[in-house]
Amino acid sequence: MSNPILQLKDASIYQGNNLVLKDVNIEINKGDFVYLIGKTGTGKSSFMKTLYGDLPLTKGDGHIVEYNLKSLKEKDIPFLRRKLGVVFQDFKLLSDRTIHDNLLFVLKATGWKDKVKIASQIEHVLNKVDMKTKGFKFPHELSGGEQQRVAIARALLNNPELILADEPTGNLDPQTSIEVMEVLQEINKQGNTILMATHDYALLLKYPSKTLKCDSNEVFEVVQRRA
Repeated sequence: MSNPILQLKDASIYQGNNLVLKDVNIEINKGDFVYLIGKTGTGKSSFMKTLYGDLPLTKGDGHIVEYNLKSLKEKDIPFLRRKLGVVFQDFKLLSDRTIHDNLLFVLKATGWKDKVKIASQIEHVLNKVDMKTKGFKFPHELSGGEQQRVAIARALLNNPELILADEPTGNLDPQTSIEVMEVLQEINKQGNTILMATHDYALLLKYPSKTLKCDSNEVFEVVQRRA
């Protein structure tokens, strides 16, 4: 029996007054790894922003991690985002503090108070992305791939039900992209559900999985040909 974590029905996504995507019908179940592909300007980012509450869903129905996107209130958005882990292309790490303190900042901001649990959770997520020895470093002391690993660790802090990765390899060279992808694959194998927007088709060939495509104001599933 399917266990949808994300479901959109006859949804239309707008950026201001501009229709970006129409009649979107998709379902993502617990444990899935799903790609979202499409050329620049076809609506991938608007789609992602709607899922984490940056753009309102005004037409159609949408449910994500038990939140109704259509009736989502401003005050609900921080709680929605605690159940989501968002990974951005440009890392979004705070440059004036160490990796450990970047993660500490997020935990404190989301209500963690127990120092022992905080320390344990930081160690746990850094371990998951193979960065446990780098907590004392500042972001500028890390390579792009290492910074993205930390960004993935940050996304895991609150044990999210769904990880939204928006072009996580967009700023990385091909070899580093594969290393970051291996981390995401491993996290998925451990039970995390992942939706990853990407334009890196080499990754789709190397790690085939369910694929949604944005094109001509629509989102549809693409059947990948196996090599």
